[in-house]
Amino acid sequence: MGKLIEAAWAQIAPIHAAKRAAARHALQAMNSGYSHGAASTTKTSMKGWDSTSLSPQSDVDRNLRLLRERSRDLYATSPVATSAVNRNLVHIVGPGLRASPHIDAEALGMAEDDAAAAERRIRTAFNAWASGKGCDVTGQNTFYELQQIALMTWLLSGEVFALHDFDGRGGGLRVRLVEGDLCCNPGASTLSTNVWAKELSTGNRIYNGIEIARDGCVVAYHFVSRYRDQVGEPTEWVRVPAVGALTGTPNVLHVFKADRPTQYRGVPYLAPVIESIKQLTRYTDAEIMAAVINGMFSVFITTDNGTSPILGESEDEDGLDEGELALGNGNIATLAPGEGVQVVDAKRPNSNFGGFTDAMAKYIGSALNIPAELLFMQFNASYSASRGALMEAWEFFSLNRTWFSADFCQPIYEMWLADAVAKGVIDAPGFFADDLVRAAWSACDWTGPAPGQLNPTVEVNAAKARIDAGLSTGEREALALNGTSYEENLRQLAQEKQLRVTLGLDESEDGNAAD
Repeated sequence: MGKLIEAAWAQIAPIHAAKRAAARHALQAMNSGYSHGAASTTKTSMKGWDSTSLSPQSDVDRNLRLLRERSRDLYATSPVATSAVNRNLVHIVGPGLRASPHIDAEALGMAEDDAAAAERRIRTAFNAWASGKGCDVTGQNTFYELQQIALMTWLLSGEVFALHDFDGRGGGLRVRLVEGDLCCNPGASTLSTNVWAKELSTGNRIYNGIEIARDGCVVAYHFVSRYRDQVGEPTEWVRVPAVGALTGTPNVLHVFKADRPTQYRGVPYLAPVIESIKQLTRYTDAEIMAAVINGMFSVFITTDNGTSPILGESEDEDGLDEGELALGNGNIATLAPGEGVQVVDAKRPNSNFGGFTDAMAKYIGSALNIPAELLFMQFNASYSASRGALMEAWEFFSLNRTWFSADFCQPIYEMWLADAVAKGVIDAPGFFADDLVRAAWSACDWTGPAPGQLNPTVEVNAAKARIDAGLSTGEREALALNGTSYEENLRQLAQEKQLRVTLGLDESEDGNAAD
C-alpha cells in the first residue's frame, strides 16, 4: 500500500515525492545502531536523560570548586568516604615511598661493584635529606610526610602543585606544596571561579590559572597569595613558568590525572560517587537517630491536676524551657487531665540496614576500585575470595603508586641529585654534560608498603617456588612481600650471622666457634 502511495505522489507531485524519499532515508539513518538503545531520544527511559558534554574546561573547571568542597566535606563527615581515602593513602604511600637508586652501569661504563657503591652513597645522602624537615619550605614535614600530604590533597582535591627553591643558607632543595584552590586566573574577584581569560599579548590563553600556548602546551601557572576566606591578607598573583629557562627542569610539578585530552585540572577521587556516599550517609544518620529515639522510651501519666514534675534524667534537661518536654532514658512525664498519648513503635534497628549498606558498599567500592571487604575492613569470606579481593585492589594501588612516584617523587629526586652533584656531595662524572648520562645516574625505583598477606606461610612458600623456578628474583619478591631491598636484607643477615659467631652463639663456617 505504501509503495502505491509513493508511486501516486511521484506522478502527481514529483518534487514533493523526492523530498519525502530523502526525509525517509534520513530518518532511517538516524534510527540505526545505538539510536535504538543507548543513544535513543524517543524511549521513555531515555527522554529525561540530560547528557550534555562540553569541553574539559566547561565540564571540569567550572564545577571544580564545588567538587572540592563536597569531597572534603564527605571525608570529614562520612565514614565510607574516610575509609576509601585512607585505604588509598595507606596502601599507595603508607609511611612514605623509599628511593632505591639503580644506576645504569652499562650505559655509564662502570663496573658493577663501583655502581653498587655509588648507589649506596646516593641512597644514604638522599635519605638524610628526606628524613629531615629542611626539605619542607614550612619546616614542618619530612619528604615522606610531604608524600602523604600530596597524595591526600590529590585524593580530596583532584590535584596538588609542588614548587621548589633552594635554601640560600646552604640547606639545599626545599619543596612547597600548594593546593589547587590557589591556582586561578589573575584578577579573579572570587578567586578560582572564572575559567576563561582573554588572549594575552603573547597569544597565550589562561584557563583557570593554567597558561596555555597556541599549540596547547602548558607554559606557566598563576597562583594567588591567599585563600578566599583570608580577606585581610594581601592579594597578589604570581606567574611561575612551567620550566626553568636556564636549567630546563620543571619549576612546578602539577600532580593530577587527566581523563580527557586538553584537560588541565584534576578531579577529586570521590567525584563519581559523591551523591551516592552523601545519600548513604543521610540514610545511616537517620537510622541511627531512629534507633536512639526508639531506645528512649518515655512513660506519660495522667493525673487530676497535671502538675507533677518530670521524673528521670534527660540529656537536654538543663537547656529546656519551662513546660518543654524531651525524650530521655526512662523519662516519666505528666499530662493535663483528660490528655493521653499514643506510643509509636519505630521498629529500630532496621533488619534490612546491614544488607542495604553492604550492597551500597559494593556499589560505591566498584566505582572507587576498592572491594567492599577492604572498604569495611571485614574479611568474612573464604581465603581465596578474600585474597582475590585484596589482589584486585592491589592492582589499582600499584597503578597509582607508579603514577605518583613518576609525577612527584622522581622529579624531586632528580632535582635533589642535580643539586648534590653540583655541590660535590655526590661524584657523578658527566652528569651535566650529557642528558643520557644524567638519566643513567638518575635511575631510581620507589618502594613502599607491600600488599597484605592473609596467610604469610603460603605467600613465602610461593615466593620461594617462583625464585627456584626462575620465574622471579629475590629483589622482586622482597619488594612484593614486605617492601624491602633484597641486597640490604642479605647484607644485614651476613652482619647478624657474624655477630652470632662472635658472641659464641653459632659456629663459624669452618665448624669452630670464634675466639
